[in-house]
Amino acid sequence: MAETESAPGAQEFIPPQADTIDELRAAAAGCRGCELYRDASQTVFGRGDESARVVLVGEQPGDLEDQKGLPFVGPAGRLLRRAVDDAGINTGQIYLTNAVKHFRFELRGKRRIHQTPDRVHITACRPWLVAEFARLHPEIVVVLGATAAKALLGPTFRVTKQRGELMPWPAAAQHPEDFARVPVDSDGKVADAPAARLLATIHPSAVLRADNQDVAYDGLVKDLRVAARALR
Repeated sequence: MAETESAPGAQEFIPPQADTIDELRAAAAGCRGCELYRDASQTVFGRGDESARVVLVGEQPGDLEDQKGLPFVGPAGRLLRRAVDDAGINTGQIYLTNAVKHFRFELRGKRRIHQTPDRVHITACRPWLVAEFARLHPEIVVVLGATAAKALLGPTFRVTKQRGELMPWPAAAQHPEDFARVPVDSDGKVADAPAARLLATIHPSAVLRADNQDVAYDGLVKDLRVAARALR
């Protein structure tokens, strides 16, 4: 565990002059900010339009995402897309990403079983989230589950207590200053980030694990409808 605890973090792998999400994605392929890269197949970076009105932040890639190199393409991702559609959010206006960009798992025979990222993995990978948000200008940020909430809102935030509640972004962030300024040109000029709002809800994988999936799914859609109504 000592190696994990001394994870150097992603900051040294982020190119300072990257102007686009595509440039960040290319750089993230070589990230060695924590030990998770050793066993994962590849980095799984965010995807979607840089001008997306809604940014959805999940936990980490799963087994299928790790194989394909794309976020939210497994069962939880399919459920999320259905929930987003049922909530009335245009799927063409969303950007999907995760708090941790490598799949953390343990082997059981030939199966790779999901393991929740530790605090050190969230901290090590957070610079990628900060870099992504510097190039995104969403109106709504949706935090999916506890890991994403810890990454953006801090370890004391409880999704179960504040789910479905609109909060100011980036003021609600654990370190608002990380998200308060965004680049406006390639010469290093920055400006205040446009005001947005954040909403926390459960991760779609929680719906799949729920005893009553219909009730859990309806709760997810209800939360996402709050976000849909808040879009200007």
